[in-house]
Amino acid sequence: MKSRMQNSSLKQEFLKNWIKGLQLHANFNKNTTILERRKAIKLSADIAIASTRNSTTRWSRALIADASRDESNKTLIEKISGRDVPHKASFGLIRCSKKILKRSRVAREVRAKKAVSPSVVASLIAKKLVKSRTRVLKRLVPGGEDMDEISLIKETIDYIVSLRVQVDVMGRMAKAADRLIRSTSL
Repeated sequence: MKSRMQNSSLKQEFLKNWIKGLQLHANFNKNTTILERRKAIKLSADIAIASTRNSTTRWSRALIADASRDESNKTLIEKISGRDVPHKASFGLIRCSKKILKRSRVAREVRAKKAVSPSVVASLIAKKLVKSRTRVLKRLVPGGEDMDEISLIKETIDYIVSLRVQVDVMGRMAKAADRLIRSTSL
């Protein structure tokens, strides 16, 4: 019961922020192409879903940071979320040190492979499979590249719930618009 109430409030918050974003975009840009409208819908939806999390998750902060790279989006982000756009910290040093760490792991694995039993080989294969799936997941979740595995799982669950809310609300809006179009054409 509590989960449904949380989803309902998330849906309401998302819808309110998404409509606000669409209205702001329409006020700023009167003559837009279809591609520009598509981009505005996606941008507004991303900012709206991220702002429902109030910067409590890494993925929501990463979505806002990615959108704020374009200077023209900053006003829209500030109006939808109701707060200043954060300046994204430099992750260059973190990524560089991760590459060095990865290289040393690879060297250890090569040395370890020289004398191993079949069960150890199976274990190494399973570990590599988990690592490859984790890399894919890190690319799918906004901001996932810089997360450890435990955080990645927690953030992924929260991100999926938020995406489900977003899809549900957007689907209902599309159905309502379709009904409205059909009723006016009769």
